[in-house]
Amino acid sequence: MEKLLFGISGLPIGEEGDKFNYASGINYLKNIGLDAMELPFVRSVNVTAKNKEAIIEAKEKNDFYLSAHGSYFINLNSDEEEKIEKSKERILKGALALESVGGRSLVFHPGFYLKSSKDEALKKIKDELSSLPNGIVNYRLETTGKPSQFGDLKELVEICKEIDSCKLCIDFSHLHARGNGALKSYDDFYNILSYVRDNLGEEALSDLHMHMSGIHYGPKGEKHHLPFLESDFPFIHCLKALKDFKVKGCVICESPLLEKDALLLKETYNSL
Repeated sequence: MEKLLFGISGLPIGEEGDKFNYASGINYLKNIGLDAMELPFVRSVNVTAKNKEAIIEAKEKNDFYLSAHGSYFINLNSDEEEKIEKSKERILKGALALESVGGRSLVFHPGFYLKSSKDEALKKIKDELSSLPNGIVNYRLETTGKPSQFGDLKELVEICKEIDSCKLCIDFSHLHARGNGALKSYDDFYNILSYVRDNLGEEALSDLHMHMSGIHYGPKGEKHHLPFLESDFPFIHCLKALKDFKVKGCVICESPLLEKDALLLKETYNSL
């Protein structure tokens, strides 16, 4: 990646009365100064023969970055083999749809601890991910927002060390909530990026996929997303660390204000 891009998850809100599909949403976001969209495949893969060509045309015309969030119904640590196979089918279906419109990063949560220990879950999920075919699309493993969920930073880095097709999606707001408000200072973000660089190399920071939003949380972790200015998530410290480390890649805003807060991130980053 040549620089840090900023975009949103899903379709933009727009002005009152606006309605968007993927193609018109891409055009709108580019016109207001954003660079990326994450397609929501969370309940179904909604790139079809009817809309695929329009998405490709809008993407190419606007030199736009596309990622996708894979299914919510993925658990590679299930104790039922059928559920594991269905999970893999959902991952591959999302990857093929994203590849068909020129996207590069399929984001998903790979599983849950259930009754397994952390080490058992890591081994099982790593084994299942290693069996997925390599392709153009990266499997972006997303850090999760509750300590009861598989997917802390160290677990995902461990997987990415060993499986070339797997790369990180750092959801900074999830890490903040997972630690019950753990990210407070510039040093906290410095330490995250240092850990990634020290374990995965500078190349990981030159193509890093990230999520960010304000977030409401409690002792058990994430509750729901918030606008940045209604949350204690220290986004300015985060952006400063990204700039100091010369991180390249894509920041996807998941705030309820979507493009408004994505522009806040981009404008703040550019002002630092």
